[in-house]
Amino acid sequence: MPIYEFACRGCGQRFEDLVRGQEASRCPRCEGTDLQRLISTFAVPSSASGGEPGPGACGSCGDPRGPGACATD
Repeated sequence: MPIYEFACRGCGQRFEDLVRGQEASRCPRCEGTDLQRLISTFAVPSSASGGEPGPGACGSCGDPRGPGACATD
C-alpha cells in the first residue's frame, strides 16, 4: 500500500494518502476527487551518516537524454 502525494485541483489542498487497492483518494478539505498525483521526494542516506553513498551529481546517472532528464520521470 503506497503513500502518494496529491494536489486537489478543486481547492488547491496538498496532502498525502495511503492508497489501498483500487480505492480512489479524496481531498480531506473539500472531498473532491479531481486530484493531481505529485512527484514525491525521498531521503537517501549519505556516506557521512554511515549509509550507502547517495546518487552522484546531476548528469552522472547515464540517462541518454542528458543531465536533469532523469529527475522528471
